[in-house]
Amino acid sequence: MIWRLLRRHLSIAQLAGFFLANLLGMFIVLFSIQFYQDVKSLFSQEDGLMKKEYMILSKRVSTLGTLVGKSSGFTGEEIDEIKSQPFVKSLGAFTPAHFNVSAGISMAGRMAMSTEMFFESVPDAYVDVKSADWRFDERSDFLPIILPRNYLNLYNFGFARSRNLPQLSEGVLGLINVDIHISGNGKSKTFKGNIAGFSNRLNTILVPDRFMQWANETFGDNRTKDPSRLIVEVGNPSDEHIVTFLQQKGYETEGGNLDAGKATYFLKIVTGLVVGVGLLITALSFFILMLSIYLLLQKNARKLQNLLLIGYTPAQVSRPYRMLTVILNFSVFILSILAVLGVRSYYTSLLSRMWPGYESGQLFPTILTGCALMLLVSFFNSMAVYRKVKGLWHTK
Repeated sequence: MIWRLLRRHLSIAQLAGFFLANLLGMFIVLFSIQFYQDVKSLFSQEDGLMKKEYMILSKRVSTLGTLVGKSSGFTGEEIDEIKSQPFVKSLGAFTPAHFNVSAGISMAGRMAMSTEMFFESVPDAYVDVKSADWRFDERSDFLPIILPRNYLNLYNFGFARSRNLPQLSEGVLGLINVDIHISGNGKSKTFKGNIAGFSNRLNTILVPDRFMQWANETFGDNRTKDPSRLIVEVGNPSDEHIVTFLQQKGYETEGGNLDAGKATYFLKIVTGLVVGVGLLITALSFFILMLSIYLLLQKNARKLQNLLLIGYTPAQVSRPYRMLTVILNFSVFILSILAVLGVRSYYTSLLSRMWPGYESGQLFPTILTGCALMLLVSFFNSMAVYRKVKGLWHTK
């Protein structure tokens, strides 16, 4: 009965304005969150945009410095100084082999080809190849190796094509066992090496860090050498202090990680701005609804006061308006989810065609965020309406 009495002064245009504004804001927020969930798996890949950013630092090598015996390694003080920089999140050192290494391939029980080579290692946290074989046991003769991916590309697209040789895939090379012979400190041992993967980040021949520590202690010359290269994880690759620091110290970096990192940082900023715009539109729609409700309450002030005078409580009188806001907010939430699902089905089909094996993200975070926004806006709407009606009750 109260609703029939009060609905005559409802402004359809004002409510429609709130509904559309809130729908647009809610859609932008939920779509941004869902899009991030769906593409996060692509961006978090080692070739993606949202991956962690690393720099490989080394010192410039000069002929004069070599002649006078100047080391190209990083001292402990220099490493501590780099760690203390605000743009550095973590730091790891390349550990070189302090022993002799040779590798060969056996055919018919005889060594068919052999070559001298080198090994390096980094802490496992900086290795971008995930393999169950990336481990070392002193009781086993198995030794996994990671090669730079550009080694394989140089062979397939350079050497093999110019010599009419067959091109090799990563899977084929993973089946090849290599005899690895290490020696030093009057000792020697042979391992069965296997290629565990190919790295896009590290341009060296990698072995597990645990193996390197053990081998240097067993076959090394027991001399402690300063690391000649460092791998540094940076938080913001577009930070101007990085370039300034490197120029002042004369350090060099490998690859174009900083250029790619700037694009990554820009993408994060744009994503944040889009979510911010959506929240701003949602907040504005909240004020539009409150203005509409306040105007409606003002028009019906005399009727509301009469209802309060005959015994209705502020909660009973404000209930129709509070239910109206809840219904509108719930409708906005449902339509926003449906709109997000519609757009999501379109771009996920495109991503599936572009990246075979692509898996979309979860919908739960988006629904949870939408529910939280709906409940938050409805709560504040209801509280504002109740306080307004209660104010009329006190002034009656």
